[in-house]
Amino acid sequence: MVESVREIKGKTTIERRYFLSSLPLGVETFARAVRSHWGVENKLHWVLDVCFREDQSRAREGHAAENLATLRRLALNLLKREKTKKRGIRGKMLNAGWDHPYLLRLLGINPKEI
Repeated sequence: MVESVREIKGKTTIERRYFLSSLPLGVETFARAVRSHWGVENKLHWVLDVCFREDQSRAREGHAAENLATLRRLALNLLKREKTKKRGIRGKMLNAGWDHPYLLRLLGINPKEI
């Protein structure tokens, strides 16, 4: 069990989460595993939900949802890898829509080869 205590604007809340594991972990190792799980949730899924609006997707037919999820993750990896613009993911997405050479740079395409 993990007990989290949060205080926001003077109001304290306690949340308990339960985990099952057969691994013989110490408290510190277990706490690190729980934090790393939420790190993935916060770093990946939050970005997909907010920037790519994944939760609003209505793709339901066949493999459409899975294919679009793969494309979103591919796009996210390309945007994270690109370091020339000092912007967040959403800003880089906007730049790619406005700036054709920047889009080509994201995709790893040399504009002179086109």
